[in-house]
Amino acid sequence: MTALATIAAARGAIAKARIDLSDEKEAQRQIGEALTSAGIEFRREVPLSRRDRPDFFLDAAGLAIEVKLRAGKMDIWRQLSRYAEHDRVLALMLVSNTSVALPSEIAGKPLYFISLGRAWL
Repeated sequence: MTALATIAAARGAIAKARIDLSDEKEAQRQIGEALTSAGIEFRREVPLSRRDRPDFFLDAAGLAIEVKLRAGKMDIWRQLSRYAEHDRVLALMLVSNTSVALPSEIAGKPLYFISLGRAWL
């Protein structure tokens, strides 16, 4: 599977799952289940540096996935910007129930957003 196909499969698997919006750790567990059910390989909490550990990392696509249920918009932006600085990160994905306006790229790396609330509509 190509990197773009892996990203598309991850987006689809997460977007259609009804994820618990009350607890971030439970949401992460359920996202892991959705990815596993879709046959997508990932690692949890991969250290990019001492400070930076995305919730999920898909080696096949260089995709760092961050899950945020309750965080300030600037905190989210700063964290994603730090992840984008790492060479092994080729793309970013924010999975959240927070409404946030984001660009389509950070530091030249594609940024994808999944709204967890959509699956509940």
